[in-house]
Amino acid sequence: MTKAEFTEKIASRLSLRRREAAGVLEAVLAEISEALQRGEKVQLIPFGSFEVRERKGREGRNPRTGEKIDIKGRRVAVFQAGKGLRDVVE
Repeated sequence: MTKAEFTEKIASRLSLRRREAAGVLEAVLAEISEALQRGEKVQLIPFGSFEVRERKGREGRNPRTGEKIDIKGRRVAVFQAGKGLRDVVE
């Protein structure tokens, strides 16, 4: 499902215009992004939770040349499905 299709579903479910539904979706995504940027965990029970985790640096290899390269550590966003979502998907 694309973002446009998702917006369309929100609009029909809540009896909103597409532009209003797009605004709702943008606001939700912005709030999740800003919370993760601040290092906060976002829990949407029973849907799931978003959080930021630290990935350690490691040594890798260039698959083409076999040369060793250093891969820097970084922060990554992680989503973990909640029980409600897991039950629906089963």
